[in-house]
Amino acid sequence: MSGKLDNTPNVKSIHQNLKSSSDPKTPIIGSICVKLREDKTAPVDEFIDARIVFIKDRRSENWLALLCTDRSFSEEKIVRIYGKRWDIEVFFKVCKSYLVLAKEFQGRSYDMQVATTLIVSLRYAMLAMDSRNASDDRAIGELFYYLREELAEIKLSQSLILLVDALREVLKKLPLLSQEMANQIMTAFLNTIPLPLKE
Repeated sequence: MSGKLDNTPNVKSIHQNLKSSSDPKTPIIGSICVKLREDKTAPVDEFIDARIVFIKDRRSENWLALLCTDRSFSEEKIVRIYGKRWDIEVFFKVCKSYLVLAKEFQGRSYDMQVATTLIVSLRYAMLAMDSRNASDDRAIGELFYYLREELAEIKLSQSLILLVDALREVLKKLPLLSQEMANQIMTAFLNTIPLPLKE
């Protein structure tokens, strides 16, 4: 649900005046087009057109407001882009707050700064992988080995025996073939098989 609202003091009042979406399945509450200014003294010609999209917070009864200055984007696209960007924000927050990026090492050399940033990124990657392995069943390493053991490949000799048995059954069921002709076909088939497979 989109709308226009002028001279609004804050985002809370915009949300209160917004009509919520009637679809309970969508996380998007609605959106509204607004004009932004850098400060209160900015003239009207310096206002920036923007769209605010309100979405439901999945973890609580609260709502979130997403701001986009490209009004050509749909509400769904804005939410999707913010979802991707949020992972990047989490990455920087963890690196700065917990992995002491820019605090553990300080140097004037560009190569030193690149190296320490790389080490912090590797730490984050290892922690993220460990977290996923601990919480996501799709990433259990042993699971793939268990499935491989359960669905072990049939050996070539076993598959050949299955084929020969299937051919015998088919020949037996054919009404136009006598038992002697069926035996001749089987003998001719087995004679064409290479010697290592016969053994």
